[in-house]
Amino acid sequence: MKVMKDYKLMAVGQIVADCFDYAKVFNKYGIDFCCNGDVSLADACGKMGIDADCLLEELKQIKSEQSLTLDFKSWPIDLLVDYILKFHHRNIRYQGPQILQLLDKVCEVHGEKHPELHEIRGLFQESWIDLNNHLTKEEMVLFPYIYDLFDAVTQHRPVPPFHCGSVSSPISVMMSEHDAEGERFRRISGLTHGYLVPGDACSSYRLLLEMLRTFEDNLHHHIHLENNIVFPKAIELQENCERMC
Repeated sequence: MKVMKDYKLMAVGQIVADCFDYAKVFNKYGIDFCCNGDVSLADACGKMGIDADCLLEELKQIKSEQSLTLDFKSWPIDLLVDYILKFHHRNIRYQGPQILQLLDKVCEVHGEKHPELHEIRGLFQESWIDLNNHLTKEEMVLFPYIYDLFDAVTQHRPVPPFHCGSVSSPISVMMSEHDAEGERFRRISGLTHGYLVPGDACSSYRLLLEMLRTFEDNLHHHIHLENNIVFPKAIELQENCERMC
C-alpha cells in the first residue's frame, strides 16, 4: 500500500486525483473537488467550518480500505480521453433523454403539490442542451488536438498547428462551462433537499431522484477527470512539444 501524502496544503482536486474514493468524504462535507478543485484542503475545510485533521483521518480510513480503485492519474492521456468519450459522453447522451421523459411524467402527476419539479425540469433541460454543445466542442476541437499532442510527443515529431493557438484556450472555455454546470446541479440538488424522497412519492418519483443523483455524481467525476487530470496533462504535453521543436 502506498504511503499517504501530506494532503493538508494540497488542492482538493489533486487529492481526489490520487484516489477517487476520497470523493465520498468531500461530498459528505459539501466540498467541491471538481469545479473548485484548485482550493487547498486547509482553505476548503476553513470555509466549511470543518476540522481538517478529522477529515484527514477519514481519508486515511478510506486509504486503508482501498483495493480496486482505478488510478486514473497514472493513465496516459489518450486512454483517459478514450474513457471519457466512451463512458461519460455516451452516458450523458443516453441518460439525458430518459431523465427528461421521466421529469415530464413526474411533473404531470406531482407538479401541483411539488411546484419545484417544474423548475428542476427547466434546469435539467437547459443542462441537457448545454452539455450536448459542450460534448460536441470537446469531440470536434479539444480532444482531437490532445490526441495529436500525445502522438507528437510519443513519436518525437512536431505537432500540427492548432487553430485555437494554445490548448489552454479551449480548456479555459471548457472549465468555464464546467463551472456553469456545477452551479446548475447545486441548484437542482438544493431544490430536492439533496435528492430526498418525499413521503408521497410514487415509484417514478423515486426513480427520478435516483437518476438525477447518479447523473450529478457521474458529472462530478467527468468534470474532475478533465479539470484535475486531463487538462493539466494536455498543457504539459504542449509545453513538452514546444521544448522539442
